[in-house]
Amino acid sequence: MFSTRPAKIGDVPTILSLIKELAQYEKLLDEVKATEETLRHSLFESERKVAEVILAFEGEIAVGYALFFHNFSTFLGVPGIYLEDIYIKPEYRKRGYGKSLLVEVAHLAKERGCGRVEWSVLDWNQPSIDFYKSLGAFPMSDWTGFRLTGSELLNVAALHKR
Repeated sequence: MFSTRPAKIGDVPTILSLIKELAQYEKLLDEVKATEETLRHSLFESERKVAEVILAFEGEIAVGYALFFHNFSTFLGVPGIYLEDIYIKPEYRKRGYGKSLLVEVAHLAKERGCGRVEWSVLDWNQPSIDFYKSLGAFPMSDWTGFRLTGSELLNVAALHKR
């Protein structure tokens, strides 16, 4: 039987394992720097709740997760949700589990007065793109994502004068 629930602090090893599975699927495993300690702190022990996780189960087996956090739309004037990760183990796909996770996040967004849910998908991940489009989601083709990380982030931060 399928079910979902918010993650608890004891789920941190499972969350990290699922993150690594997703990274391997996306061919990005070498980029995973998260540890149980960093996840425990960021998800459960920080003064400010940084992100949330919903876990998906078939019986007692964790088969997937959605990790998300709030952002803010200046154009809408209300918060939104950014879906950082949504992942279902390959052997459990095509059973409606990914849709259930996305529906759960959309429901939370509605309950919390959010104006939208956004996420990114790798260009080559056509099965996920098709799935998202089937739900009415659309690509933001006029936007290009940018990122500062590592030394680039440090270099820009070093420009700060106070």
